[in-house]
Amino acid sequence: MEKIQFSSWVCPLPLRSYPTVVMGHGSGGKMMQDLIEHMFKPLFQSSVLDQMGDSAVVAIPTNGAGSTRLAFSTDSFVVNPLIFPGGNIGTLAVHGTVNDLAMSGAQPKFLSVGFILEEGLPMDTLGEIASSLAEACRDAGVEVVTGDTKVVNKGHGDGLYINTAGVGVIPSGVDISPQYAQPGDVILLSGTVGDHGMAIMSVRQGLSFETHILSDSAALHSLVACMLAVSPGIHCLRDATRGGLTAALNELALASQVGFEIEEQLVPVNPAVHSACEMLGLDPFYVANEGKLVAVLPAEVADEVLSAMRDHPLGRDAVQIGRVVADHPGVVLTKTSIGAMRVLDLPAGELLPRIC
Repeated sequence: MEKIQFSSWVCPLPLRSYPTVVMGHGSGGKMMQDLIEHMFKPLFQSSVLDQMGDSAVVAIPTNGAGSTRLAFSTDSFVVNPLIFPGGNIGTLAVHGTVNDLAMSGAQPKFLSVGFILEEGLPMDTLGEIASSLAEACRDAGVEVVTGDTKVVNKGHGDGLYINTAGVGVIPSGVDISPQYAQPGDVILLSGTVGDHGMAIMSVRQGLSFETHILSDSAALHSLVACMLAVSPGIHCLRDATRGGLTAALNELALASQVGFEIEEQLVPVNPAVHSACEMLGLDPFYVANEGKLVAVLPAEVADEVLSAMRDHPLGRDAVQIGRVVADHPGVVLTKTSIGAMRVLDLPAGELLPRIC
């Protein structure tokens, strides 16, 4: 096979600076965006892939007129440690995949699960994680319908990796895409930010706080269903995982080519998370979540949707944090506590590796 040349890729300059893969290429930030935009997208050309949503939306023709729209997503989980406050890699795998489907407005139905096991992993640990995964599926109303198991030599697998794929059904009348944000829309956030990333870091660093930090890992599809019951006209949904709230906002602003403006003081942060971030020199806006979403929707339905979110256990801390504008397309600005405006840019590299 002929050796692939950098010069044949789209705008290869960002990749030339890194002749080998580094941790930042999986960060959810600028380096990962460059890898996807300049290597994977040009190689795997597809109109469906170009949607660049959390899940792909595909239409399956039916016997009669029309079609059934499915959401299809895949994800891999390499979190370290395998078990953390508020969950483990098994529950995270279910929640992460269910949430990717939910961000298209879909009701998740089926999952595949692939286990990559490292030789020497204690059976008790595997049993605990597999049991948690099964329970999370039952709670979310999804079914594992296929799977795979592989074992790698000791020292080559870091205990356990999990790969999943998910399929969900999108209700009629729901049409959500990262490209649909419009000037005049408002931006809603379902709750506090940074909980998952700081729960992971508290275990890694042996940190202790007056309040125990738990991961916010949760399946968000029931919250999304409540929101859509109020208004099926929601334009965009994004769960704020790698890269945190900042990455989610930037991805939507770039996809829609509109400007986002938020108010820093309106974004809720758990006090313990705030303290942990200050101790570690981190910005909670960039720290990962596994149970929070961003919604972009018309201003006229925002109050009603926000009320429905607050009536749901996973949205009780929901707030309106900003608006969509025609100015500065693709750029997210935040108003600080002293009234100044600053750019909330994508993280350049990896702030917290191995958090999902």
